[in-house]
Amino acid sequence: MAKRVTAETLSRRQREISVSEFFAKNRHLLGFDSLRKALLTTVKEAVDNSLDACEEAGILPEIRVELEAAEGDNRYLVRVTDNGPGIVEAQAPRIFGQLLYGSKFHSLKQSRGQQGIGISAAAMYGQLTTGKPVSVVSRTGPGSPAYAMQVVIDTNTNRPKAVGKKKLAEWRLDHGTRVELELEAQYVKGRQSVEEFLHQVAVANPHATLHYRSPHGEETHYARGVQSNPAPPREIKPHPHGVELGVLMKMLQSTEHATISRCLSRDFSRVSPQMAVGLARRAGIDPKARPGTVVRKAVDKLYQALNDAATRIRPPSTDCLSPIGVQELLAGLTRGIRAEFYGVETRRPAVYRGNPFQVEVGLAWGGDLRADDLARVLRFANRVPLQYLAGSCCITKAVMDVSWRNYGLTQSRGALPTGPLIVLVHLASVWVPFSSESKVAVADYDEIRKEIKLAVQTCGRRLGRYVKRKARARSEARRREVFNLYIEEIVHSVEGITGREQKLFRDRLLAMSRRKTELAGMLEEQNASADELEASDNVVVVDPNAAPPVPDRAPAAVAQSGDVKPGETAPAEPAEAAESVRPPLPVEAERDPGPQMELL
Repeated sequence: MAKRVTAETLSRRQREISVSEFFAKNRHLLGFDSLRKALLTTVKEAVDNSLDACEEAGILPEIRVELEAAEGDNRYLVRVTDNGPGIVEAQAPRIFGQLLYGSKFHSLKQSRGQQGIGISAAAMYGQLTTGKPVSVVSRTGPGSPAYAMQVVIDTNTNRPKAVGKKKLAEWRLDHGTRVELELEAQYVKGRQSVEEFLHQVAVANPHATLHYRSPHGEETHYARGVQSNPAPPREIKPHPHGVELGVLMKMLQSTEHATISRCLSRDFSRVSPQMAVGLARRAGIDPKARPGTVVRKAVDKLYQALNDAATRIRPPSTDCLSPIGVQELLAGLTRGIRAEFYGVETRRPAVYRGNPFQVEVGLAWGGDLRADDLARVLRFANRVPLQYLAGSCCITKAVMDVSWRNYGLTQSRGALPTGPLIVLVHLASVWVPFSSESKVAVADYDEIRKEIKLAVQTCGRRLGRYVKRKARARSEARRREVFNLYIEEIVHSVEGITGREQKLFRDRLLAMSRRKTELAGMLEEQNASADELEASDNVVVVDPNAAPPVPDRAPAAVAQSGDVKPGETAPAEPAEAAESVRPPLPVEAERDPGPQMELL
């Protein structure tokens, strides 16, 4: 019989678990569950940090990503250099060697990083798989010396250790940071590759210049197409719509304001002092009562009053978000995908759990896209491409919820539509609800799913009008062909009956056919004009049989010469052929569309 263990013995076995130790044993939660995914995740986290740092400092980003094969099987060196503001030397070890350390977790404004895990997790993975620390070089300004160091993570305590510190007499950048780490990984082209990720980054961030060198020495350059950074998002207070009861109780206990009405008007966005007084009285609370003294039942009533007033409270301010923009989204779609119909839509900001968010959607249809494949969904969150777990992502589910048959496409139950279609969805939020720490899929919140579906449906209706108009035009053309075929038969029969040549009769029938053709053409032009008045800024239609026009200037990042093409695909994946790059269409196309383009 086994000896019983006492509670005292069990208690001595308990110990605190370091967050680094936990994620070291569960690195799949951070996106390091396969060699191929590990390489992409490392590049993604480094590029995200560089873009965020440059934008916060008001610097136009210029980022260089270099991959090199290292000694040993499946080992690669990742080097990412930016021209950002640099990192203060004392902070560098914590940024690269301490998980859950950062400045954005408590800030309600749009940013790529949120949890303070990304780049430090990549450094930890590299240290676990190769035993080598992460190397950092940084400089904060031309008047400051550059420094170099290596950072080691103690996973037992989640504490960093800096080794090999030294000052650099010369460094080519006046300000910026270079991070270099070696890791066990696998380099593969095609879908979910580093090349595809950087191409999509260029689409969503036209203000950035990107340089990329593959392990084979092939180089790709994405030129900056917008000469200014996006408007910097401003930090806001939580919006009362959707705030949970526990969060409300915590805010009342920790507020620095003396009265309940002042707390509501200062700690929440879009709540005026008059509205705060009314909410407190509706909950049976004295507006001058101290927030910390409000009893639990009164807090319940206040929470209910906030929910009841949600429809009367203005939507959150848009200055906390930084959407891509209609013209920039159109420019990115027309540059990266050779199609014939492009449509975009931006929804007004909405709220989930008190967090503002905004949805942007773009469609590309026809052209070189394969008609017998399922539609492809390109997912973005805060301008960052999402490459994995598409099936469990709220974005994919919302696209599947749409009834695409209404817009002239075929669709099986519970599946994406079939046809020459690409759907781009961008979710901008002060706090993106990712389904895991790896940040590759958006959690399925009803509010987010609804907004995405509504935006897709708006674009879908425009696409449906275009598809149906094309179908009507094809049907009318077939009718005209049949009519013209029978003209000769009719004329031949009349000549047989009369015994005379009926040239005048033939000419009159042909003239009638031409008049009918011109009338049908005029009707189509009227329909096109009606569509143009309805959505001139959101839709671009290109003649699929014509060469793409050459723009006066590139509205978005454009790939320069190099052996690796943006969106290059592996030969075994023919569905990816649609990702070949084309020259961009001008954003100002409505001023001089030329013979090959019309705006709906």
